[in-house]
Amino acid sequence: MTERQRILIQTATDRDKVEALLRELIDAKATSERNMAQIKQPDFLKQVTGKSSLDNAIANTQRMVETLNRTLEQFKRELSDEDLALLDEPRA
Repeated sequence: MTERQRILIQTATDRDKVEALLRELIDAKATSERNMAQIKQPDFLKQVTGKSSLDNAIANTQRMVETLNRTLEQFKRELSDEDLALLDEPRA
């Protein structure tokens, strides 16, 4: 495996992990908002800044996914057929 292929696979794997983290953050936000509503507890950070800490984490994670996707798209424009085939293989 070439260094370029290794970087490509690692970037795709990292993007998949970040996407999974994003889904978990979105679920955690929904759970947190539901729990806060049940106990009638306001989100003080959201009251002051307009965004909760989970909103900020979700936004940052979305930007990371977008950056990794742009990086992969740039890689894809410069790849051989063999390199592109590696992207279609299942990753852990």
